[in-house]
Amino acid sequence: MELKTRDRWVRRAADKRPLTTAGKAASSTNARTWSTYVEASASHIGTGLGFVLSDVDDVVCLDLDHCLNPLTGRLKPWAAAILRDAGATYVEVSPSGDGLHIWGRADVRHGRRIRRPDGTAVEIYGTGRYIAMTGRRHGSCPSILADLSAVVSKLTA
Repeated sequence: MELKTRDRWVRRAADKRPLTTAGKAASSTNARTWSTYVEASASHIGTGLGFVLSDVDDVVCLDLDHCLNPLTGRLKPWAAAILRDAGATYVEVSPSGDGLHIWGRADVRHGRRIRRPDGTAVEIYGTGRYIAMTGRRHGSCPSILADLSAVVSKLTA
């Protein structure tokens, strides 16, 4: 996956707090607390990995909350539409098991939380945040990051 080439990895606690590979508190805004993918994945601190979104590039994550039935894999219609619009990009099941993280590229400098009457529950992040990773790919998504600019524009219109 493209994210593995970036030095913005942290470990995560069971409650999703970011941790350094030494087990201390990590920060989504302090690069000294981040590691390489190799270092973070070799550490046994916490329960998994997390990736830091930073203003050094245009990597973004769309966090779709409570959109996936963990038993059947069925998506809610609003989430299926966002996933369709995102196209071929890396998508993984969130730590809760009932959400998705859609990874891609777009210019997002300020996070947004979108809640709509149809059940849409999306958080859009591009900088100053860290995302708890699972490595549990959704479907047959590729290991690339697509341009999500149009999806972000549609969601924030």
